[in-house]
Amino acid sequence: MILPSVLALGAPLLLPVAESVPVLNVEPVCQGIAVQGGGSFHDPAVAKEKQDCLQSEQEVRDELVKRWSTFSAAEKNHCVNESRMGGDSSYTELLTCLEMAHDVRNLGSEPPPPPSARPRRRR
Repeated sequence: MILPSVLALGAPLLLPVAESVPVLNVEPVCQGIAVQGGGSFHDPAVAKEKQDCLQSEQEVRDELVKRWSTFSAAEKNHCVNESRMGGDSSYTELLTCLEMAHDVRNLGSEPPPPPSARPRRRR
């Protein structure tokens, strides 16, 4: 028997993805990136690094908004769910996942190269 708490934990993974780019909290990932590059929490470079990261994440989100309709529902569902599972979320990670899933899907739709273009085996 499946416990109700297990069902409740898995329920968000079964929900369809919204038709728009999700809102992710990128603050923790940018804080982590900034701290890794700085000497201490009080280092002025940390605040600049964090601001640069937040700006970069906003630019990637803007790109996602433009390209969102080019990804299939399955790609969106998989990648959005993956970006929300544990750890810090980022739009960069989400876009990378979507691009890779899209490329994999397109690989299967390409016809094989003609026999003359295939490499010959050595014997």
